Amino acid sequence: MRAVTDRLPHLLRSDALDNRERIRDAARAVFAAEGLDVPMREIARRAEVGAATLYRHFPTKEALAIEAFRDQLHACHAIVEEGLADPDPWHGFRLVFEKICELHARDRGFTAAFFSAFPRAMDLATEREYALTSMNDLARRAKKAGHLRSDFVLDDLILMLKAHGGIDANSPASRIRASRRFAALAIQAFQAVPSHSP
Repeated sequence: MRAVTDRLPHLLRSDALDNRERIRDAARAVFAAEGLDVPMREIARRAEVGAATLYRHFPTKEALAIEAFRDQLHACHAIVEEGLADPDPWHGFRLVFEKICELHARDRGFTAAFFSAFPRAMDLATEREYALTSMNDLARRAKKAGHLRSDFVLDDLILMLKAHGGIDANSPASRIRASRRFAALAIQAFQAVPSHSP
């Protein structure tokens, strides 16, 4: 009997980890497809756990969103780093804008979270601040090189990213296609001497 009770805490921990992973996977899928307005009880239902189990692991939607978007935060950081490392600041600026648009098109919930749905979420706030500061630096360098229009301000970029969030398509593939076209048109608008076709 002792051997069975000795193993029980380990089994419970394993079960709790499985539940946590199922909740996180369900939240990622739901947030990506439908955004952040999905009720917590719907996430619990899709994860096949009770509401009490969900709230034991994630007491708030904010906590769940931060955990669900951890991979996207890392991807966002890596994209910005790639842009900053590019020796051509205009190319770096374009690369970051295009890839961030695609990241947001693939995950509607991340877009909402990135734009302050959860203002107290330090991970999101820190990453957002880093991305915007880095884009401002790239913009300054691209202007100096003569490729970015001289009247560009960071608010223009934020406006475009928020407008990008309005893309509505019937499938993820068409949302990605629309996102790429939107990014090309926005970049053309940002360019000091716009090219004739996006």
